[in-house]
Amino acid sequence: MTAPVKSTCDKLKLEIIDHTALVTIDNPAANTWDTESLPALKTLVEDLNADRDIWALVLTGAGEKFFSAGADLKLFADGSPDTAREMSQYFGEGFECLADFRGVSIAAMNGFAMGGGLEVALACDIRIAEEQAQMALPEAKVGLLPCAGGTQRLSWLVGEGWAKKMILCGERIDAAKAEHIGLVEEVVAKGGAKDRAIALAAQVGQQSPISVTYCKELIHEARDNAMGSALPNERQKFVDLFGTHDQKEGVNAFLEKRKPEWKNA
Repeated sequence: MTAPVKSTCDKLKLEIIDHTALVTIDNPAANTWDTESLPALKTLVEDLNADRDIWALVLTGAGEKFFSAGADLKLFADGSPDTAREMSQYFGEGFECLADFRGVSIAAMNGFAMGGGLEVALACDIRIAEEQAQMALPEAKVGLLPCAGGTQRLSWLVGEGWAKKMILCGERIDAAKAEHIGLVEEVVAKGGAKDRAIALAAQVGQQSPISVTYCKELIHEARDNAMGSALPNERQKFVDLFGTHDQKEGVNAFLEKRKPEWKNA
């Protein structure tokens, strides 16, 4: 008998419900991702993949306000390319491991999903949002770019036009609009995302887990081939920004709660 899977990080809570792993992002106050939780996510998904009794994964956020607000911008305030490279690698490894999870992954979006918080939902197979949820990829507003699959997975999911509107124009959308454009598959009442996601995950158990794995691999095949070279380039462009004035200005303006002064340099 194999030992039960455990989370290696307090910022990721794990509960096993029948054949479903419920993972809760718990990093107050905004459930941000950092150098502890991102490697821990990769390890956790790998361990869940190795447990043949786990057929589905539900990801949600602790509290009532945030699913996840993405990266902690304080990490980028000094403009260090080394920090940027480390974080982009952690994001890439963690979220790509989640995207390749053997079973069905469902994001139960219980509040704000911003930046890397939306990107982790995009890495899941299915997204269920509560009616009050808000979503955005606002990285360009602070001199950054989505480096965890956002430029690729959002475009594939909602089309190039809406991806450009959200990423290039900084458009924030609500749950109803997200459902309309195909960013989320279902909208539920406040407080209902986790239960609905767990119920949907239970439906997975009514099908052959091996069949589900093969079907998912085939559905992903065309998309993954298209993204193969683009995802590493996305992370490199993120690091390249850390040689610019605008990156440092954007992050520090956000932290200092003032309007950034762009130099386009």
